Parts: sequence; C-alpha cells; structure tokens
Amino acid sequence: MEMEKRLTLELRNKKPSEVKELVLDNCRSEDGKVVGLSSDFENLEFLSMININLLSVSNLPKLNKLRKLELSDNRISGGLEVLAEKTPNLTHLNLSGNKIKDINTLEPLKKLPNLHSLDLFNCEVTMLINYRESVFALLPQLTYLDGFDADEQEAPDSDPEADGDALEDDYENGEGEEEEDDEEEDDLDEEVIDDEEDEDDDLEGEEEEDGVDDEEEEEGLRVSRPFVPYLPRAGSG
Repeated sequence: MEMEKRLTLELRNKKPSEVKELVLDNCRSEDGKVVGLSSDFENLEFLSMININLLSVSNLPKLNKLRKLELSDNRISGGLEVLAEKTPNLTHLNLSGNKIKDINTLEPLKKLPNLHSLDLFNCEVTMLINYRESVFALLPQLTYLDGFDADEQEAPDSDPEADGDALEDDYENGEGEEEEDDEEEDDLDEEVIDDEEDEDDDLEGEEEEDGVDDEEEEEGLRVSRPFVPYLPRAGSG
C-alpha cells in the first residue's frame, strides 16, 4: 500500500492535529522519501515508519512535539541533520537495520539535547572498534545505546505511564475481566476449602462425642448390673 493511502486509513476521519501516535510500517514510500505527512500533525508524539524503503528523512515536516521516532529496516545512510531541525524534542530514535557506516554520520544528533535512547542494531557502524565508547563520547546526552547504558545496564522495558496505559487497554479488551474472574474463582476455591475444613472439624467432633457416649453407656451398664451371689445347689458337696 502506498504511504499516502495508508496515512488516510490511519487517520480514520480524525484531524491531523488530533493524532498523537501514527504507525505507517510496511507501506511504500515514494522514491524513498516521506510523503503525506505535514506540519498539521502538530501534536504527534510517536511516529513509526519501519520497513518502508526509506532512503532519506529530508521530507520530514516540522514536528515539535515528536518524542519517539522508529525508522528501523530502511536504507538511510545519512542526512540526519534534518532530525535536529524538524524534531528538536526527540528522546528516542531507532535507526536499526539501516546503512549507517561511520560514527561521523551520527554527529548531527549532537543537536538533539533531549535524545537519551539510540538504537543502531544491524548497522555496519556497530562493527567498528570501540563503537560504543565512541558513540557515547560523541553524544554525551545519550543514556542508552542499543538498549544498554555506558555501564552495560539494560534499559527498562517501559515507563510507568506506559504500563498504566497498557493496563487500561487490557481492561478495555476484556483481559482485566478475565483477571477479575480468576480472582473470584480463587476466592470461591478458598471458601470451598474452608467449608470442607469446617465439615471435617464437625465430623471429628461428632466422632469424639460418639466415642464418649459409648464409653458412658458401657460404664452405666457396668454400674447398673445387679450383684448376684453364688449359691451352691442343694445336694451338691
């Protein structure tokens, strides 16, 4: 599907200014460039253009509020200075699987002061000697490179806000209801177990009482049985 048609579908009758997240993965870009996007997407915070045969980001519109940009599995080899100009508040950039070969190609990213996560998996630049040290030295604002910080500590999967949104989505999709059902079933199981324990206790109590009653009956029989003395038969002896 062409990029402009995909964009129309993703809008779903919304105005561009109402869109905060936009996913255009696996569509076809025109001549390897971004088409259809405009500065009307003024509130866009997340943009994903994975595997759209992109050669350049030169046509990217001004997106002041964009924070996360996914550009993996394209054919971008340079021209990153456009990002500093068009997306000044970018915090996450994924360029994995592109044609980035040299550390110097990344130098324009120095002008993105808020950039703290950069991914370059499967780019030739990652094969260079001292690759990680060089990138952290070039971009001191970075916290994570390819998912790890300078001390090889792994980045967290997501932030608390995103987790909260995910939970809300789960409830909307019915997963939350399933969890509630499971909790109710667990409560019922506990109640059944408690009832069974109570029944066992009652049975044990009844057995004990029956045992006491039997003993008392035997004792009563022993007490109430009259004493009959032995009388020799006449003529005996």
